[in-house]
Amino acid sequence: MPRAVVLLSGGLDSTTAFAIAKSQGFDLFALSVDYGQRHRVELERAAEVAQALGAVEHRTVRLDLRAIGGSALTAEIAVPKDRGTADISHGIPVTYVPARNTILLGIALGYAEVVEAFDLFIGANVLDYSGYPDCRPEFLDAFAALANLATKAGVEGRGRFRVHSPLLKLTKAEIIREGVKLGVDYGLTLSCYDPDRDGRACGHCDSCQLRKKGFAEAGVPDPTRYADP
Repeated sequence: MPRAVVLLSGGLDSTTAFAIAKSQGFDLFALSVDYGQRHRVELERAAEVAQALGAVEHRTVRLDLRAIGGSALTAEIAVPKDRGTADISHGIPVTYVPARNTILLGIALGYAEVVEAFDLFIGANVLDYSGYPDCRPEFLDAFAALANLATKAGVEGRGRFRVHSPLLKLTKAEIIREGVKLGVDYGLTLSCYDPDRDGRACGHCDSCQLRKKGFAEAGVPDPTRYADP
């Protein structure tokens, strides 16, 4: 079976992308990154998801993006709460982590070379989120081109790297319906940017609000544990 590396954060989107890759017949190598994010509990969820969905292997790479900061997820900057839909859909929020997807895909590319995989999966989405620049199709296409120029496997012609973003143009409700169809247990996942010490979602950050809206519009019960139900 062909191999693929999946960036797995433990959130709703990356878990669904994992399930889609599995349904397409790939042997899956899951990669999570501990980059100093304030919501590190998501890494525990990623391990649970990888086991539940049958990853061949799950690795966690550690680096500290707090060293450069610049984001509410990696610095002492407040996570926005209770913003309206118009505010969430406008501009680039302070939860954007500078160059995060470039860094994560770079690590995934290195891992793919090691395990001889040429397919990378990422749960990037452009519809239900603010305009994160590293979630755009232009960026993903450019990274795929870079991958084939910057690797020994690409230069030697042993294969062609491809970046898959199966959720890119789906609404949150469509993502959830697809995951349910594929048997995803969303109770294992965490999307919150600011969970409490017990790993419960805050229910008020942009990610929580989009997740709540997605389950409501999909007509699927929300299994999330919220600190403020």
